[in-house]
Amino acid sequence: MVSDCLVSIMIVLRPVAHDDIALIKSWPPYPSEFRDLDYALRDGGWLDEYSRKTGADILIAEEDGEINGFSVITRESSNIAEFRIALHPEKLGQGRGKTISRLTLKQGFSYPAIATIRLIVRKNNPRARKLYESLHFRNTGECTEEIQGKPVEFYRMEIDRNTFFSG
Repeated sequence: MVSDCLVSIMIVLRPVAHDDIALIKSWPPYPSEFRDLDYALRDGGWLDEYSRKTGADILIAEEDGEINGFSVITRESSNIAEFRIALHPEKLGQGRGKTISRLTLKQGFSYPAIATIRLIVRKNNPRARKLYESLHFRNTGECTEEIQGKPVEFYRMEIDRNTFFSG
């Protein structure tokens, strides 16, 4: 288990359990500002996708026994991993995203071979981009991915082991 404190928030990460998936899928929808991200919590979303993927760690973020969100670290090659995060709709904007991200990155870099962790962030999600920049991710380009049949523009970002541990 990994834990970290931020503004008196004590978050603990643990591996996902089968019962967690159904609970997360029953969360209320995201507010309108984040409506396009809601698919990640539902049937066919990230939990279903990454639970079948080799090399993926799905981590549940708990505070006082309550699930606040989840994150994913997927080892993609010998030295690169991908990062994803989703918060409970009622926990947005309270500092938990940064804490969960930091803890998840620590977990990802606990694999000695992982030198770089990367992510993609929607161009229309400046709050998330600001969060990742505060964690010292750097922009490495842009891409377009198809999400639920629609093209979505993203920034590519990454952080290396040395930057993470010196930041």
